[in-house]
Amino acid sequence: MDESYIVSRITELRMKKGVSARDMSLSLGQSESYINTIENKRSLPSITFFLYTCEYFDISPMEFFDEENKHPNELADIVRDLRKLNSETLGHIAHVIKDLANK
Repeated sequence: MDESYIVSRITELRMKKGVSARDMSLSLGQSESYINTIENKRSLPSITFFLYTCEYFDISPMEFFDEENKHPNELADIVRDLRKLNSETLGHIAHVIKDLANK
């Protein structure tokens, strides 16, 4: 993983959210071209802005850097709900997931 991952991940998440680079920049209190400069590899976000970006996408930094997770918002919602369940119910759900994954 290198700096290009950060750029491509921001672009991927932004496009999935369906917002323009300009709208995202303004929503995060930056100049209208800020995200564009990141996506065009002219700058990288500061750690503070990176944390704001994760908050904007409603994901954790860990979810941001999970290269295999193409659906961080959906998985985060599922995990939040799963944490509320007892172990027996989790076992049933795990069985269903394994069955679905094998099809």
